This record gives sequence, structure tokens and C-alpha cells, in this order.
Amino acid sequence: MKTSDEILVETLQLTEKMRELADLGDEAREDVGCGVLFGLLRDCAFKIRKLAEQEKQDHIRRGMLGKKMETRKVKGRG
Repeated sequence: MKTSDEILVETLQLTEKMRELADLGDEAREDVGCGVLFGLLRDCAFKIRKLAEQEKQDHIRRGMLGKKMETRKVKGRG
């Protein structure tokens, strides 16, 4: 079973993929409905990322976070 640290890392990677898909979708969209969908995808990605980052910091503060995750860089914004 995966540790919570690994799942947090995968969650952060997933939010980056969601943001990238939203950007690609916006570039290719042909109607307003797609714009709404891709805007929602981007918004959810940022909200999920914020929660995952907060959880990561909480794990660090409580000394729960494995050394592997502390040094692992996750591509993406803030």
C-alpha cells in the first residue's frame, strides 16, 4: 500500500496535469461550454493543490513526512 506521502506527491502531480489540460483545452476550445469546463478544471486543480500543499506542510510540522518527499520537487505553480 502506498504511504500518504506518496499519495500527496501523486496528488500534486495530478493537479499539474489538470492545469495543463485546462490550458490545452482553452487553446483548442470551440464554444463557451468548453470554456466553462476547462475553467472549472483549472479552478479545481488550484483548490486541490492548495489543500494538498497545506496537508504536506502539516505533515512536515508534525514530523510525519518522509525525507524522500521533503527533497522531491513537484513541477507546477505555488
